Amino acid sequence: MPAPAPLPPALFVAVAKHWGFSSLRPIQEQAIRASLAGRDSLVVMPTGGGKSLCFQAPAVVRGGLTVVISPLIALMKDQVDNLTRIGVPRSAAR
Repeated sequence: MPAPAPLPPALFVAVAKHWGFSSLRPIQEQAIRASLAGRDSLVVMPTGGGKSLCFQAPAVVRGGLTVVISPLIALMKDQVDNLTRIGVPRSAAR
């Protein structure tokens, strides 16, 4: 199996400029490659694993119009609402 083509240098410039990272985690690199190649993918990472970077960085370097929908805020609100509903005070849920 041939080695994958190198990622565009503009990607690393954007990652350093906008996110402050000098490199990517291996799973991030795989996810970004899939995105830039136009492939669908399912990427499962833990909290803090860098998921947002995987869809935002390709959008920055691809050019043109890209719509990125991030459910993070809605997910956090849903979690707080559910904790509040079962009696966990909001101050403890933050």
